[in-house]
Amino acid sequence: MPKSLSRRTLLRGAGVSIALPLLESMSPTRLLSAAGNAPQTPLRMAFFYVPNGMHMPDWTPSKEGFKYDLKPTLERIGDYRDDINVLSGLTLDGAHAHGDGGGDHARSVAAFLTGAHPRKTNGADIQNAISVDQATAQYVGDRTRFSSLELGLEASAQAGNCDSGYSCAYASNMSWRGPTNPMAKEIDPGALFDRLFAGQTVKETKTALSIRETYRKSILDFALEDAKRLHRVLPEVDRRKMDEYLYAVRDVEKRLGGAERLRLTEEGVPDYPRPSGVPKELEQHSDLMMDMVALAFQTDSTRILSFMFTNAGSNRSYNQIDVSEGHHELSHHGKSEHKQAQIAKINRFHLDRFAYLLGRLRSIPEGRSNVLDNSMIVYGSGISDGDRHNHDDLPILLAGSAGGRIKTGRHVAYKNGTPLCNLYLWMMHQMGADAAQFGDSNGVLQL
Repeated sequence: MPKSLSRRTLLRGAGVSIALPLLESMSPTRLLSAAGNAPQTPLRMAFFYVPNGMHMPDWTPSKEGFKYDLKPTLERIGDYRDDINVLSGLTLDGAHAHGDGGGDHARSVAAFLTGAHPRKTNGADIQNAISVDQATAQYVGDRTRFSSLELGLEASAQAGNCDSGYSCAYASNMSWRGPTNPMAKEIDPGALFDRLFAGQTVKETKTALSIRETYRKSILDFALEDAKRLHRVLPEVDRRKMDEYLYAVRDVEKRLGGAERLRLTEEGVPDYPRPSGVPKELEQHSDLMMDMVALAFQTDSTRILSFMFTNAGSNRSYNQIDVSEGHHELSHHGKSEHKQAQIAKINRFHLDRFAYLLGRLRSIPEGRSNVLDNSMIVYGSGISDGDRHNHDDLPILLAGSAGGRIKTGRHVAYKNGTPLCNLYLWMMHQMGADAAQFGDSNGVLQL
């Protein structure tokens, strides 16, 4: 057994670096808390955005506290009820018009993580504010390989008119490094996989990618000797945890293109190109990206992450769940029972994808708990009812107990109008970010 295994131990090979999950063999000085009586595990924050609001009658529980009722949409995450708090009454004032007229969809995304009111423009003079993920990354981002990750299922845009005179930069980016600097999303799961397991130099990475594309090698093939060497000196519990982790990496890699799908011609040349780009099916695309999120958190590659299911005002149809009309058009339901039922279907589809992530994170043991428990993950929208375009009493979930800092399994109803940024300020403090205020916060949310 190694005397002291660093938390940042990597399995190395030609052009790849595979970070490890938290193991019992990691350095005791790193794993013990200040009190010396409990493992010190990393705390993560993440934000997941869904567009066009929610069918609120199928969302908001009628009861508060631990015995709250699950409405039809929230039933989709019933298996994770004890891992979640439903938060009602939170408001995003920056998304209100404030005299600027239409553009609620773009404003809701631009304000969701900033709490700011974006300048109405579709030109180059965009003006927003730093987002909570990037503000927190300034404090703790240097502790991980990636200070933050910005992900999604639809590409970002940096220009154009996307919503009543608001730039597409507002409608398709919720993470902002500064007032004029939106952070573009990565939407290709294959590219994200390569980024997570890249080598330490550009030359190494390019060499490894070339070999993998030619001979369909797995990244694990490159690091096999290093893995075997470490495996021999680990205790049984760590060997098992490491095997489960490497199996998960291999499984994701196979689903991205499949090293085991290799078929060579007589000349030894692969008979098909390496699959690349975004999967056609939204469910497959989403689940692969959720796998990437789980791997990034499991390996402590980042502790801060944002994810947009689709861009603001998305009019995507969902034929896979028998919704042929566009999402945005349906959100303007005018109290039509048919349209509201279709909106509820889309809401449940998105929540199913989120539930897949919760399951992945909860299945990963870490310290005395699991990765989900050592996280605080916001899921919701900057619009409540898509027909009203209101930005108060938002649909917000907070998953994970922040490493035991909060009690989960509750519906907490705040006074309507309570700034959403009060929640963000609380989250920043848990991450070690010493901020007195964030966005339009007027206090720290009591959880």
